[in-house]
Amino acid sequence: MQLSDPVAPGRRTDASAVRLDAVSLAYDGAPPVLDRLTLETPAGAFRYLVGPSGVGKSSLLRLIFLDAAPTSGTIALFGETATGASPAQKARLRRRIGVVFQDFRLLDGLSLVDNIALPRLIGGAAVADARREAAELIAWVGLGDRIDATPASLSGGERQRAAIARAVIVRPNLIVADEPTGSVDDDMADRLMALFEELNREGATVILATHSMDLLERFPHPAIRLGAGRAVMETP
Repeated sequence: MQLSDPVAPGRRTDASAVRLDAVSLAYDGAPPVLDRLTLETPAGAFRYLVGPSGVGKSSLLRLIFLDAAPTSGTIALFGETATGASPAQKARLRRRIGVVFQDFRLLDGLSLVDNIALPRLIGGAAVADARREAAELIAWVGLGDRIDATPASLSGGERQRAAIARAVIVRPNLIVADEPTGSVDDDMADRLMALFEELNREGATVILATHSMDLLERFPHPAIRLGAGRAVMETP
C-alpha cells in the first residue's frame, strides 16, 4: 500500500526523513506484523502513529531507529538507504535520531543529569557544557529537584520525562517516541508536547506513537493509523 504523506506548508521538501518501500516484518514464522508497508514521511513533518495494541506501532519505530531489520523491503533515512548498512553507517544515522523508548533505557550507574548529558558527551561536547544543557532540560521536564537522583529512585513518570529529555538534548533531525506521555498527568503531557512541537517548528521530524485520542484532539497533527499490517493517513 502506498501511503501518501503531504508535507506541511513552509516545511522543507528536499528529502524524506523516513521512507519504507514494501517493508514487511515477521517474528519466528508468525504472520507479519507489518505487511508490504510503503510509507514516506517528509523532513519537518509531525506525525502521530496510532492503532490498537499489537498492530506494530513499536515494531515500526524499532525499524525506523534501525533497532530491527525488516524481513523484506527497504528503509531509507534522510535520503540514504539504511537496509543492509554497515554498523558504522547505522551508528552515524542513529546519531541524527532521538528515541523515547517505553522501557526508558536509563543507565542505573549514572545520575539523572549524567544520563541525560550522555548523548552530548558521546558526540564530543565538553562535560561542563553537556551537564549545563542537561540541567536546563531536566528543569523543563519538571525534575529540577531530582537532578542527582539515580534512575532506580525515580517513579515511572519521572523516568519517562528523563527519557524524553535525553532523546532531545542533541536536537536530533528525527524524533521517534513510543507513548511518551503515557505515564504522566495531563499538565505534564501538555508541557512535553510543547517541547516536541517546539523542536518540530525548528525543523525536526517527529513520529509519536500514542493510544491517547485526547492528545490528538488537543494537539492536532496528521496521524498514520496502523492495522492488519497496513497503514492509512488521517488528517485532523
